[in-house]
Amino acid sequence: MAEQMEKNNLVQEKNAVNILVDGLTLFDDDLMSKVFDQNIEATELVLRIILGRDIKVICVDGQDELRNPVVGGRNITLDVHAIDVNGEEIDIEVQGNSEGAHIRRARFHSSMVDSKMLVEGQKFKVLKDSYVIFIYKHDKFRKGLPLYHIDRYVKETDELFDDGSHIIYVNGNYKGNDEIGRLMKDFRQTDPENIHYNALAQGVRHFKENEEGREEMCEAVEEYAKEYAIREKAISVKNLMANMKINLEQALNALGVQGDERILITKQLISFEDVPFVPPIAHCHEKRPLS
Repeated sequence: MAEQMEKNNLVQEKNAVNILVDGLTLFDDDLMSKVFDQNIEATELVLRIILGRDIKVICVDGQDELRNPVVGGRNITLDVHAIDVNGEEIDIEVQGNSEGAHIRRARFHSSMVDSKMLVEGQKFKVLKDSYVIFIYKHDKFRKGLPLYHIDRYVKETDELFDDGSHIIYVNGNYKGNDEIGRLMKDFRQTDPENIHYNALAQGVRHFKENEEGREEMCEAVEEYAKEYAIREKAISVKNLMANMKINLEQALNALGVQGDERILITKQLISFEDVPFVPPIAHCHEKRPLS
């Protein structure tokens, strides 16, 4: 009986995962990252439309982690990390919520991408341009425009401060009858047959209809579901601590959290977003008494 119940649960879980995969669009970073990973044709297509110029990409990686050199500093994982023939670095992020597309996140991503572009001894003037592109599911600035370009300007003269740093927000809710409008429509499609641009349709089809690709996609969704469950339980623990005025160990015990799950939730609750940042000692200058 127990064995049959376990089999039934596995079947139900598999069916649930398949339903989730069927409903994925390019606004879901799991699918988007896989479609664009090593896919130069699709990457060049999207960048040509967004940047408004021809671009030659030499490499592109999905889910590329950039590690912070500061001990305890926050790392980031780029949905799509591309480099063009001129050595310019491009980060493409898809976001479905406003917090994920926060303007200070754009600033942090830009700084992290820039920090990896020079090696010891190189002069700052050889720093290449960098682009952080947020394809946001909604209209970030609510002006109805397809694109929002963010560049630095000299306040007093209103002249461009051409330091090579570029941030672009794409209005995912834009429905114009032009290339951006068609691109955003494609990003919302669950069925590759309804995708206008062939390079995108082929990528989505591979991960939804090809046996090998779909299996890979299902594994990614299962992993994400596990991570999501841990985050949700971590929120419950955090709320219990706040409401009952108890410590972390007491809250974990009250909810019966044990084993690996306990370790993962503890890590979640002491992550960057839950504790104040304390500058490393190496970055602090000790005050000396006046002589």
